[in-house]
Amino acid sequence: MATIIDGKELAKKIRTNLKVECDELKAKGINPKLAVIMVGDNPASKVYVRNKSKACDEIGIEYEEFLLDENITQQELNDLIKKLNDEKEVNGILLQSPLPNHLNINQAFKTISYRKDVDGFTPSSVGKLAIGEDTFISCTPHGVIKMLEEYNIDVEGKEVVILGRSNIVGRPLIQCCLAKNATVTVCHSKTKNIEKHTKRADILISAIGKAKFVTKDMVKEGAVVIDVGINRTEEGKLVGDVDFENVEKVASYITPVPGGVGPMTVAMLMNNVIKAAIEQNNEKSTF
Repeated sequence: MATIIDGKELAKKIRTNLKVECDELKAKGINPKLAVIMVGDNPASKVYVRNKSKACDEIGIEYEEFLLDENITQQELNDLIKKLNDEKEVNGILLQSPLPNHLNINQAFKTISYRKDVDGFTPSSVGKLAIGEDTFISCTPHGVIKMLEEYNIDVEGKEVVILGRSNIVGRPLIQCCLAKNATVTVCHSKTKNIEKHTKRADILISAIGKAKFVTKDMVKEGAVVIDVGINRTEEGKLVGDVDFENVEKVASYITPVPGGVGPMTVAMLMNNVIKAAIEQNNEKSTF
């Protein structure tokens, strides 16, 4: 049976450390602050935003929410972002997705200052990650890497297979794994014979959003399985991309859903806000 990678417990440990660092910054007169922009009334987005607000409160990060009408224009959205770029007391800017269809999210991301890009989505952050420079790393991929590090799972020289090529998870994960000298294969909707690739993986990371897509016969004995997927069954149960109950029998390590990658995403967002505050005030991290 596989060892369960407890993302919830690791996220708690990270938040505890961040609170210490946040308190030290405040003692120097630096008050880390996150500004979150949400457009429209998406129920799922409300849940995510609430979780981020709670995490900020726990750590001591100031939090300000901007709830915008779903009919807002691109210019109005961009103008708000520019205003927050100029506000010295705001260290991080997060634009909650999805946006209404008439808005161009990539254009909005390009408007966010790279110094405040705590989601790691601006072209500057993406480019720096690709060439190996220090930057803000997208929170979910960053969380996955932290989990592997915490459980002493060495990536160097390993066959890493990633299911999914989104800008939010799959693509940044490629760069993160390459930076650790892994051999990376990316599978997507056009990949033929996916099982051929997944069976070769020492580390299999699924981020495709298909409930229980990864089955036991797709996984090599002893592989590490990281499940980034969040799906709901017809009964309303939260499940991942991986058939956990059966894959657990062949994997060496596996993440659960919920309680795996999800809590780490929020923890790494908090990490990026503290990182932004430190860099903008020319301080040094104590961690």
